[in-house]
Amino acid sequence: MDGLLSTLNLTNTGARTTEDIFTGPSQWMPLGRVFGGQVLAQSLIAATHTVVPERMLHSMHGYFLRPGDVQHPITFAVDRIHDGRSFSTRRTQAYQQGKPILSLIASFQTDDEGIEHHVEMPRDLPDPESLPSASEVLAAIDHEVARYWSRERAFDIRHVPAPIYVHADGEREPRQALWMRAFGRLPDDPKLHRAALAYASDYSILEPILRAHGIAWATPGLKVASLDHAMWWHRDARVDEWLLFTQESPSAGGGRGLSLGRIYTRDGLLVASVAQEGMVRVPDPGAFD
Repeated sequence: MDGLLSTLNLTNTGARTTEDIFTGPSQWMPLGRVFGGQVLAQSLIAATHTVVPERMLHSMHGYFLRPGDVQHPITFAVDRIHDGRSFSTRRTQAYQQGKPILSLIASFQTDDEGIEHHVEMPRDLPDPESLPSASEVLAAIDHEVARYWSRERAFDIRHVPAPIYVHADGEREPRQALWMRAFGRLPDDPKLHRAALAYASDYSILEPILRAHGIAWATPGLKVASLDHAMWWHRDARVDEWLLFTQESPSAGGGRGLSLGRIYTRDGLLVASVAQEGMVRVPDPGAFD
């Protein structure tokens, strides 16, 4: 968690004619590529720094353009597109070595009164305390990715049904759920918690695509990459308390797959919705029909 918080502590390096400029470090990752959730969260923090305090982030739409390199810092250029009576819009471009790696647009709103409803949370799922943690599932595997997933990630993630790290056993269904919670307490800043939720939303959102075909992350030759990411924040929530993330994939084809997700507090309040399309390539697609 200290590593996550340090990456979200951006440095304001000044302003150009039309943009505010920030820089931030990259977290170490075992394969050398920047975690997509990290650059999403950093881009949102950069945009948040340019908006009046009373306006909260409520939606973002972003595209991953190039893989990032953990050996280099990231520059974030924020364009103040619009400030209206209730909403502000910002565009953030993330760069490494002069090339864009992520482009997103985020919208912020002053809190307002209105009608309310939300889709109910599934009630037939096990409690997080009854499920094994990633460290318990992966403890016996001596591999750098397994060691990172089990001991170095900022969030405790517990799958329903079993995770597909090494094996994808059970029914081939394009859906799953998981409980997640940050390791350690975060500061009492709802804007930080919203950015951290974007970070965590990128961990597993594409897994229903793999689960539908019985494909585990350890499948030889498997290549998965996030293409775009959209997220809507409906209500405040703390990421250092248990959250339920329900996920499903309505479609896959053409080397791409789409996943949708909903994030709930433990007592059933819907706090965010997520959508992501990803590239999914396997060496022999026919073997998984």
